[in-house]
Amino acid sequence: MCATCGCGGGEGARHEHHSHPHAQEHGHGPEGGRVIDLEADLLEANAAFARRNRELFRRNGVFAVNVISSPGSGKTTLLVRTLEALRDRIPMAVIEGDQQSDLDAERIRATGVPALQIQTGKSCHLDAHAVSHALEEMTLPGRGILWIENVGNLICPALFDLGEGKRVVILSVTEGEDKPRKYPEAFHGADLLLLSKRDLLPYVDFSVDQCSDFAHRLRPGLDLLLLSAKTGQGMEEWLRWVEEGWLRAKASYRPEEPVVA
Repeated sequence: MCATCGCGGGEGARHEHHSHPHAQEHGHGPEGGRVIDLEADLLEANAAFARRNRELFRRNGVFAVNVISSPGSGKTTLLVRTLEALRDRIPMAVIEGDQQSDLDAERIRATGVPALQIQTGKSCHLDAHAVSHALEEMTLPGRGILWIENVGNLICPALFDLGEGKRVVILSVTEGEDKPRKYPEAFHGADLLLLSKRDLLPYVDFSVDQCSDFAHRLRPGLDLLLLSAKTGQGMEEWLRWVEEGWLRAKASYRPEEPVVA
């Protein structure tokens, strides 16, 4: 039981509590008070851990993919389908981020791919420090793929570089095409926009063209794929994108080089 937020940690789980990036420290001095904004310091510290993570991934030829989305976008279902399709050919592992429970991690482990749970408690994102600690407790899939399933949120996770090679943002067609306008940071920092639940397009008011236009105004050249993990539509293109990234990362394998601090 965690004394900070009262949640329980299951087997194979880590529990992390980190300050929010917009946290402020308030003090009162003779001149009536002062406010110290901690955001820059937190993000600078995060960047240092991200650099170390990225170098570790590069030396080991690991394709690290940070997957972010709103809750209910279908990212765990997509990840399960992806693991099932690739597990016999590519070494893989998963870092699973959730505020509570290890339900998603258990779904991942059921595929036969190892997963380490990070329970973030009151924090709304994973950060590079938490990922660094997780890497100390798991076997890195050398010359393979490390999936990092972030906490369901399009705001805070977008602010934190984890050292990943690629960042994928998943947006389900049930959420509305205006999400890039509402949460620009998530889409501006993405390498791929994946529109999920394609099979529901006939039943919802969602414009793929308008969503694509909004996203490309923020990130010109952003890759975009439309798929359904449930029916398999578009999965071939997604798996091709993943394998291309894996092959590029695999070519960087340099285990003899020291990690840059």
